[in-house]
Amino acid sequence: MIPIITIQGPTASGKSDLAVKLCKLFDTELISADSRQVYKYMDIGTAKPDKQIQAEVKHHLVDIIEPSERYSTGNFLKDAEPIIDKLNYKNKIPIVCGGSMLYIKNLISGISKIPDIPAEVTEYVKQLFKEKSLSELYKEVQEYDSFFAERITSTDKQRISRALEVWYAFKRPLSDFWIEEDANKHKYKAFEIYLSPDRQTLYKKINQRMECMIKQGLMNEIHTLLDMGFSPESPGLNSVGYKEFIPYIINKRNDDVIIPQELIELAAQHTRNYAKRQLTWYKKVKFEFAISPEQINLSYIEKNIKSFFDI
Repeated sequence: MIPIITIQGPTASGKSDLAVKLCKLFDTELISADSRQVYKYMDIGTAKPDKQIQAEVKHHLVDIIEPSERYSTGNFLKDAEPIIDKLNYKNKIPIVCGGSMLYIKNLISGISKIPDIPAEVTEYVKQLFKEKSLSELYKEVQEYDSFFAERITSTDKQRISRALEVWYAFKRPLSDFWIEEDANKHKYKAFEIYLSPDRQTLYKKINQRMECMIKQGLMNEIHTLLDMGFSPESPGLNSVGYKEFIPYIINKRNDDVIIPQELIELAAQHTRNYAKRQLTWYKKVKFEFAISPEQINLSYIEKNIKSFFDI
């Protein structure tokens, strides 16, 4: 099994800072598991590490796609796994750090390797939903994939759609992909670190960070992205910390615009809401090592990592 270290926690909990310190301590490299830091030109609003830090520690999967492109868990696994293999070959323990929970979960636990659904199949299934009732389409899923149908409700439009897409694309039940042995399962031996902050302290940090982003030039960053031709509907720009400001900026096309405080507070609120969802998720996850961000002791963490990997 390939050793890896993961660092998880809600946004603004200090994951990146700890990851950089551990990378230096173990002479290794960082793999970002952040669904927004993959985007080029989006630096301030994604709290991307600055160029100096990236020069000190190699950061993988940062600045790799345009804001107009989509990035999924499948993309992350496809990109991250070869990097992990190369670092392992060099006898380095990769550090995977980020708050995109499914990225790390599926890296460790494995994910069904379902090929991309052709666009024409997706459109065909969309048309089916216009022509037939949800109950009729659920009956189709029962016919094609009874195993899967038993595990969803007859009103679960998203999963019914997914099952039909897979069937019409490959003439195979979606459950077939679940049942097949996943080559990644149990591939990694992961020392999973969780930064467990006090909620009120975390919310205060989120508020402060949003104010700091504004001072650092977030509005100019959004102006630049729009001037480059990226649409407000672009996957990258449809993100917390960007989408709250775009309508106002579009209507006030000058660089001296003063952003209303209520928009800043709205962006901070949306970020807090996201952090709350992350905290709920992490409550259900068992970690090898959990610590408060205020109580980080590098020597203690190093000792636990070495003991875990017997190094």
